[in-house]
Amino acid sequence: MGMRSLKMPSCEIARDRIQRIVLENRNGKAVGVWSVCSAHPWVLEAAMAQGLEDGSPVLIESTSNQVNQLGGYTGMTPKDFAQLVRAIAKQVGLPQEQLVLGGDHLGPYPWRKLPADIAMLHARNMVREYVLAGFVKVHLDASMPCASDPGPALDPELAAQRSAQLCQEAEKAWGELPEGSPAPLYVIGTEVPVPGGEQLDSGRPRVTLVEDAQAAIETHRKAFYQLGLQDAFERVIGLVVQPGVEFGSEIIFDYDRRQARILSTNLPKSPLLVYEAHSTDYQTTASLQALVEDHFAILKVGPALTFGMREAIFALCALEQEWLEGTGIAPSRVRDALEQAMVDNPAHWRDYYTGEECRVRLQRKYSYSDRCRYYWPVASVREQLDVLIGNLREAPPPLTLISQFMPEQYAAVRAGVLANDPVQLIQDRVRQVLRCYAVACGSRAHA
Repeated sequence: MGMRSLKMPSCEIARDRIQRIVLENRNGKAVGVWSVCSAHPWVLEAAMAQGLEDGSPVLIESTSNQVNQLGGYTGMTPKDFAQLVRAIAKQVGLPQEQLVLGGDHLGPYPWRKLPADIAMLHARNMVREYVLAGFVKVHLDASMPCASDPGPALDPELAAQRSAQLCQEAEKAWGELPEGSPAPLYVIGTEVPVPGGEQLDSGRPRVTLVEDAQAAIETHRKAFYQLGLQDAFERVIGLVVQPGVEFGSEIIFDYDRRQARILSTNLPKSPLLVYEAHSTDYQTTASLQALVEDHFAILKVGPALTFGMREAIFALCALEQEWLEGTGIAPSRVRDALEQAMVDNPAHWRDYYTGEECRVRLQRKYSYSDRCRYYWPVASVREQLDVLIGNLREAPPPLTLISQFMPEQYAAVRAGVLANDPVQLIQDRVRQVLRCYAVACGSRAHA
């Protein structure tokens, strides 16, 4: 690999802060890291504004089906996504030493319908591009069977071997980066639904058994060591487990620390990792704090952020209708455009919403799954959003209407800490969610 420069780039400072938080959590300090899984610029700006306020690391992650070398469903490669995030950080004024890029569920999932050798070739190329683009937190997940694999589930040892192969590719890519570039940090394991969302509406998820967690670590240790990746294995900072939290279209399973006590009190001695909890969306602040205290110290959140964004947009649409009535100014048609886009292309929601059409219609808008998040980039929806924002900027609404439709944001406007601007009102609603995570993770302790 060659000698590495002693100079510490800004991105390594952020990486090292995450490692420090992991170690502090293992030692009993109630601190953690919140991870934002979204590509929407308004959500990313809100996350960075929260990071600026708290002085905490801002961890932004993308999934393998969202961003990959072929574009994913966002149309972005890892380099494209990294450039987008860094451009927003520069615009917001977030120092690079606070920003960390992560890749989630990096493995053969997008190509699982292909034979395993071809799917893994794509996966290795993807991991390589992620690392070369500056992603330093890498979740290696090769748990899904491919077309040539027998049975509905993949053998855990084979999954670990494939994850180790992906790690080997990441290490090679790191070796090609400029001297001083930070070594990747890894997350292993999977105890969550497929990337992109859940399909759970009944039955509390089972907490991961300690013996299963230990087996996952040992199979990965063996696979990493067989490829000479001992040093990389010591940079595994997270193990994905199921702490018993989940959400479905209309249901939330809150954290019950009694059910997770055995797992939470049995962290492995090596490597020095914590648990990573996915699908923590919609948990209460108290539940999030309990998760962090119980060593589920990396908290992933995504749909709850765009759910809050959608709530704010719908509130502004209602406000706009009241404000512009009788003025001769045509209000936006955001809700109609969003519904039409979802009906025209049901690919992102039809496998998630069931029941009578009247119920499905409500789910398309209001489901916890928030499948409408995939449709905000549609041109017709963006056009109507532009109309909404333009209308409310050209004719700012009175505070009485903000009080009616967005009371928490009204209080912030009255206090002089938030502008009467539609985009800032939307982003503050997103930050309502993020503030819960900031409190739970003790972000101010790292300011």
